[in-house]
Amino acid sequence: MSDEVLVFDGDCGFCTVSVMWLFRNVRPIGVEAIRGQSFDLAAHGLTMERARYEVLWVTERGEVVGGARAIARLLRASERSCWRLVGQALSTPPVSVVAGLVYRVIARNRQRMPGGTDACAVRITRDS
Repeated sequence: MSDEVLVFDGDCGFCTVSVMWLFRNVRPIGVEAIRGQSFDLAAHGLTMERARYEVLWVTERGEVVGGARAIARLLRASERSCWRLVGQALSTPPVSVVAGLVYRVIARNRQRMPGGTDACAVRITRDS
């Protein structure tokens, strides 16, 4: 397994297509994408509910961040400097605040996004 792991909802078509696009274009170094359904979530103190709610970045030390912060980490791990700069921008206020809001809107509507189906719909059970 790689040092860093991006955990995503493998039952969601939009999530799967998005992760495939990111790995093909961003080319992160030392990162592996794993479906939440195939990852030992409990070993990292995570639940399937959270893995369906947001993409998760898990470090080798067990640190976990989710949502836009996870995407920013992925971008910062790119072999390409342009993506690393975008990742850094997404990690810096006020851009990070806007990125978090945009991520939430997309996540709540992922069944309407390209590749999305009714199975992608997330039932929000908590405030974000």
